[in-house]
Amino acid sequence: MLDERWVFYDNVEPEDQGNGVVRRVLAYSKDLMCVENTFEKGAVGALHHHPHTQITYVVSGKFEFEIDGVKKVVKAGDTMLKTDSVEHGCVCLEKGVLLDIFNPMREDFV
Repeated sequence: MLDERWVFYDNVEPEDQGNGVVRRVLAYSKDLMCVENTFEKGAVGALHHHPHTQITYVVSGKFEFEIDGVKKVVKAGDTMLKTDSVEHGCVCLEKGVLLDIFNPMREDFV
């Protein structure tokens, strides 16, 4: 779907990431990528880091995020900035959806 102008949700195959997490890679170019992650309560986004700047928008649910050693609880409408190589991860406290924007795109997701 690289550089597709229109990406319809119903045409995007969900990718089961295991342990209660489902990923959908939405619109993207080489410079920018939009990804939806659906979490079941208790699902964990393990601590990790990558050479991409990432903004996460909480669409729904409640999560405990750890970013660079600091933990905070976030809910629908909250956003987080994770600059390149900063360690981050989360635990889903209430079933929810996160929307991630990456710069540049995550080649490992396609």
